[in-house]
Amino acid sequence: MLMIEIRAKRFHKDNGDENGQNPTINEPISPDGTPELGKRYQLPARQGRAVKLAQGQSIKIINTHGTQVCDTWAFSQQDLCEFMSWEHGRAWLDRIIPKAGDQLVTNHRRSILTLVQDTSPGIHDTLMAACDLYRFTTLGCETYHDNCADNLRMAMKAIDARIGEVPQPLNLWMNIPVRHDNSVGWLPPVSKPGDYVTLQAEMDCFIAMSACPQDIIPINGVECTPVDCHFEVHPVQ
Repeated sequence: MLMIEIRAKRFHKDNGDENGQNPTINEPISPDGTPELGKRYQLPARQGRAVKLAQGQSIKIINTHGTQVCDTWAFSQQDLCEFMSWEHGRAWLDRIIPKAGDQLVTNHRRSILTLVQDTSPGIHDTLMAACDLYRFTTLGCETYHDNCADNLRMAMKAIDARIGEVPQPLNLWMNIPVRHDNSVGWLPPVSKPGDYVTLQAEMDCFIAMSACPQDIIPINGVECTPVDCHFEVHPVQ
């Protein structure tokens, strides 16, 4: 009986609990993530925030300094097990980087967002998992390091919308070129200060963002220094 109970606990264990904390867990934009429309919010360096969007509303995510990667997720408000999925999205789009006008789909192959506008050169990543505690351990960290996976978990918990898994994010402005020999590079962003993307909600959803804390390899610029981003939510047009 004991072995059956242990197996059951292992079977039901999910991936929704963070491995450490930062201010993300206590600093939501509002108790349930509802934004003040038109207000510019800060996404602090190394932290995460989550926002509730109604169908038709849009979020403008701004690369304030031009060097910062912003891991971005979307979850259906009706079912947190339905989320923007890049395993499905790459097949839907027949390419690995979305462009303006593209619909971004869920693991149920339904449109959750439309990429309406992108003022940057359009270099983003849909291949790499969010950084996590295990990633930083492999990079030599011996103590806790802020990471995007935990930022997502905390940002969603902070608005009382706990998730059970960390999906593949849309890594805005992350520069991961695929070379002719099928190897990849880890390069600084090619965006400039003030570049932004606008994402329109195709269903009621939560958007979660993490100003990536990576400071060991140069995906956040050659100085490897995470900085803040900003975002705004705009009404249905």
